[in-house]
Amino acid sequence: MTRNEAYQLLTKYIQNKNLIKHSLSTEASMKGIYRYLTPKDQQTPHDEEKWGITGLLHDVDYEEAQKAGDVQQHGTLSFITEKDTIPADILHGIQAHAYEYSKIMPETPMDWAITACDQLTGLTIACALVRPDKKLASVTAESVLKKFGQKGFAAGASREAIKFCESKLNIPLDKFIEIVLSSMQAISDDLGL
Repeated sequence: MTRNEAYQLLTKYIQNKNLIKHSLSTEASMKGIYRYLTPKDQQTPHDEEKWGITGLLHDVDYEEAQKAGDVQQHGTLSFITEKDTIPADILHGIQAHAYEYSKIMPETPMDWAITACDQLTGLTIACALVRPDKKLASVTAESVLKKFGQKGFAAGASREAIKFCESKLNIPLDKFIEIVLSSMQAISDDLGL
């Protein structure tokens, strides 16, 4: 599956502009995490794109599950007729990021990365939106870390899932925040932030 095919699939099922921006944020962040975790001499454009596509498509079934009135089906991709066109490892990552619903547990570094990254991109966007200029450029890793500690801020962002960066990927939380933030800042024009 190419990135273009993945984007076409995303925009077929997702109409909400904010959810598309969240998907783009997660795509960029997954690529950043891949580059951090993979030694430079072992990195391949194919694998980086695969991690990115996992981020791009991780919520592809979210609106369909909402329309059906059954958000607990999110992550199963039962509403996506093209499910069989998604490569198995990407599909597993998508399903594993919503393991509470799909019952498919994260296993690989890519699975754990999407599980943690999904939550952190939402928290990071919330950090930008409370800035006076509402821009990612105004957000620092330190400010995200501070908001991370405030349980009432962006309460829907699971701190437990974000902390998988430490326990499952061996990336310190502050470094993980830095990677995700800089990845999102690199596409801030696309995000309108």
